[in-house]
Amino acid sequence: MRLILSTLSTPIGTALIVTDDMGTLRALDFEDYRPRMDRLLTRHYGPVGLTDGAVPPSVHRALTAYFDGDLTAIDGLPTQTNGTDFQKQVWAALRRLRPGETSSYGAMAATIGRPAAVRAMGLANGANPIAIIVPCHRVIGADGSLTGYGGGLHRKQWLLRHEGAR
Repeated sequence: MRLILSTLSTPIGTALIVTDDMGTLRALDFEDYRPRMDRLLTRHYGPVGLTDGAVPPSVHRALTAYFDGDLTAIDGLPTQTNGTDFQKQVWAALRRLRPGETSSYGAMAATIGRPAAVRAMGLANGANPIAIIVPCHRVIGADGSLTGYGGGLHRKQWLLRHEGAR
């Protein structure tokens, strides 16, 4: 499989975008978190070389629109990830959270019918290779506090504020 790496300037830093030949998103992370992205790509696809290329036009348009305030512009972007069935279930549930809506790990675990799987939910959330599009930033602590975010808490805070979350 050929994976293409491109970059996009955003208000919260340079995004690293990995797509396949069809323009399907395989990973999205930030330049200062490149080692994390590389680890996730290796975990999902094995040793893989990335080919430099341009951001696919549909991805560029959607992300630019999202950062310009059209918060639903990214909803239709196709994604493809490898992962366990549980991880895929978690990531699908994350995509159902609307902009400005937040949830806790416990509530998300209950949403997928696994209320006791709070820690597993957190691990799957942390293993999400497609930031923003699979909105793991919308998961917060049960007490409303900001919890960890693979792209840094400053980005999580910015994204939640951008989306109008309370």
